[in-house]
Amino acid sequence: MKPKFHLPFRKCAAALLALACIATAHALAPSEWRQQQTLDVPAAGLVRVALPPATLDAARFGLEDVRLLDSAGAEVPFLIDTPAPQPAARRRPKSFRATLEPPTTTLLLETGMTQPIGTAVLETSERNFIKAARVEGSHDGKKWEPLAAGLPVFRRPGGAVRLHVEFPPGVWEFLRITLDDRRSEAVPFAGAELLGEQSGTPSVPVSASIRSRDESPGLTRLAVDLGAAHLRLVSLTLETPEPLFSRAVTLAVPTVFEDGIRERSIADGPIYRESIDDTTAAQLTVAVERTVAARELLVLIRNQDSPPLAVTAVRVERRPVHLIFFARAPGAFRLLTGHRQCPAPSYDLAALASRLKDAAATDLAPGPLTANPGYQAPETLPGLGESAAPLDTAPWKHRQPVQLTQPGVQQIELDLNVLARTRAPFADLRLVRDDRQVPYLIEQTSIARALPLPVTPANDPQAPRASRWSLKLPQPALPITRLAFASATPLFARELRLWEEVADSRGDKYPRELGRASW
Repeated sequence: MKPKFHLPFRKCAAALLALACIATAHALAPSEWRQQQTLDVPAAGLVRVALPPATLDAARFGLEDVRLLDSAGAEVPFLIDTPAPQPAARRRPKSFRATLEPPTTTLLLETGMTQPIGTAVLETSERNFIKAARVEGSHDGKKWEPLAAGLPVFRRPGGAVRLHVEFPPGVWEFLRITLDDRRSEAVPFAGAELLGEQSGTPSVPVSASIRSRDESPGLTRLAVDLGAAHLRLVSLTLETPEPLFSRAVTLAVPTVFEDGIRERSIADGPIYRESIDDTTAAQLTVAVERTVAARELLVLIRNQDSPPLAVTAVRVERRPVHLIFFARAPGAFRLLTGHRQCPAPSYDLAALASRLKDAAATDLAPGPLTANPGYQAPETLPGLGESAAPLDTAPWKHRQPVQLTQPGVQQIELDLNVLARTRAPFADLRLVRDDRQVPYLIEQTSIARALPLPVTPANDPQAPRASRWSLKLPQPALPITRLAFASATPLFARELRLWEEVADSRGDKYPRELGRASW
């Protein structure tokens, strides 16, 4: 059982006394808050409340609208505690020496550190390799103790990379890292960084599920439902039965910008399952450590030319969030959320934060989130009618019907006809109902739709050393992002040039290059 550490009695009592003195009543109007939760406090004293995902989802991103009322309706000051890991100490070793001793490469590090070390990050410019590493520690540079073996160290062309060598934390004056070169050529290593021991920080699982999966050439896109917004995510782990693979993964969230909705990257990292020295090493987790505003998390798996990775499930971890307050008397308290305009409270408890986080407290969980029966919605824009602006559709050359089957927020994927006829970036696109404009947002996703094209040989007799093909698109002005060919030839190397023929102001045609590639 993990021991608990409490403050000395006199310091703890002083902190509670100070908090009790600060807990003065503030007047607020509960009718301005949309949701509420009950909290039954059995006795007076310090209380720690674990805020569930439903509370975090109902509140604003920074929890500025959370309020606590006692049984008499008076506002109660509180402290929000979200544990976060302290960054590990990073420093370069006192000395670094690499020695090639076939069939191994030996890296000798004099650490120069007196605190525990748990990770060494190697540095190399090599772009494609995989090695097995063995780590040993010593206090005098002569007698060595084994720390870890069979650790994968690699970098793949697709972007997957792992240069971290992890071992049980300890204080070592010297480290020796031996890399196996029996299966491939030796790799030059130029240096390393040492990371101190990472402090343990609690995390709890999230009820996450895969809501949708989209396959694009070279990319798998998973939409993961987190069940709630405003969660401080720790990590995401993919579950796959694939025996051997290596992929680069990016985590993104849909974010509203001035010109629409785009996917914003928040974390990335490699996942792999590799066979090294007759053992299998796996890394399926991507670290996040940040608060996500959305309820949906996008997982982008870059397959390059490999087949899509089978993913059976995802596991997500988050940091717990606690609300700490001093109850002057037992009773039924109310937790309020859902005020979109109120400023963040200022209770001046920052000076007591370090003391209260570790003080002994009664742990409670709030009741279910319910609608506040006394809620009165404010008038957002007085005098503004509900009718949208009218639009004369006569100047618009093209139109396409949109059939809706249910009310609420709608999502429409624009087809080729719309994409080919609208001006970039959708400047002349309008959505109309009963001759009145309907407001909308454009969401640009990482999903790519495959479009098969007929290929016709078009060789030029005057250029016999070049092969030419003609591709005909179904519509002009399509937003093409990638062109992929299939070939039955097993081994080859070619330079490819892609162009289109366009007409100038006089009607003369000339080639305009669109892209180049090495196959």
